[in-house]
Amino acid sequence: MQQNFKSGFVTIVGRPNVGKSTLMNKIIGQKIAITSNKPQTTRNRIMTVYTNDEGQIVFLDTPGLHKAKNKLGNYMMNAANSSIKDADVVLFMIEANKPIGNAEKDIIEDLKKVSQPKILVINKVDAIKKEALIGVIEEASKLDKFDEIVPVSATEGTNCDELVKTIMKYLPFGEPFYDEDTITDQPVRQIAAEMIREKALHALNEEIPHGIAVMIETMDFSKKVVQIEATIVCEKESHKGIIIGKGGAMLKKIGTNARYEIEKMLEQQVNLKLFVKVKKEWRDSEFLLKNFGYNDKDFKLGK
Repeated sequence: MQQNFKSGFVTIVGRPNVGKSTLMNKIIGQKIAITSNKPQTTRNRIMTVYTNDEGQIVFLDTPGLHKAKNKLGNYMMNAANSSIKDADVVLFMIEANKPIGNAEKDIIEDLKKVSQPKILVINKVDAIKKEALIGVIEEASKLDKFDEIVPVSATEGTNCDELVKTIMKYLPFGEPFYDEDTITDQPVRQIAAEMIREKALHALNEEIPHGIAVMIETMDFSKKVVQIEATIVCEKESHKGIIIGKGGAMLKKIGTNARYEIEKMLEQQVNLKLFVKVKKEWRDSEFLLKNFGYNDKDFKLGK
């Protein structure tokens, strides 16, 4: 390892659905965090690792900052806020093609208390003209003093290399936290569960996705084809019927799409069996949330 190696933790914060997970996936070159056009897609704090000759960036992708309405919401906010405390650098992401609203201004006010270097990342620059982007930069600059402002397109990869260079400027010198082959701390079971949830998010109506969770019941690698059984948990009997669909069509669609993603990740054939169960008001049950894999320490923060 070279003498001037840098390493540190970088937290990505912002409103729900601004492209935080997409950016992280693009930089590390692999899909770890799920993405969708529905708010609050990311529920857990997800860690990924980017390593090059200059240094190692440990990214912490966080749930979108929003007003919590239940214990799951409180958990998500605790996870996001604790990630900011753990960071060496904070990335605040906004969208170039949407006005800076009250939600963004509230986050900026909170970030004024942060002592770490702050980089404003303006996403979706491919969706606007250069003149409009200059206006967004000027408006954001009036709201807070950011150490750097970097426009990017997370989906296209535009300027992502420049963002990595900018982050490296602010990281402390030190040994890497992880070996260079490490990409994430997420267990394979957890990533598989999230991939199933992502496909459900894509397929289902607006009101249902927030009310679902996915549990991997079994994951058996002993045979040539990996055997996976998973349960989609929802809050209402009426939702169960929608998830299953007429003649099981919706559940089959979710399973087929999820199996494709899981096979890409595992580089093996997969036999995926999906089941659906109703657990009323699970989002307000600390016991069930812990059973679904949410980190115990993030329930205790802020109490």
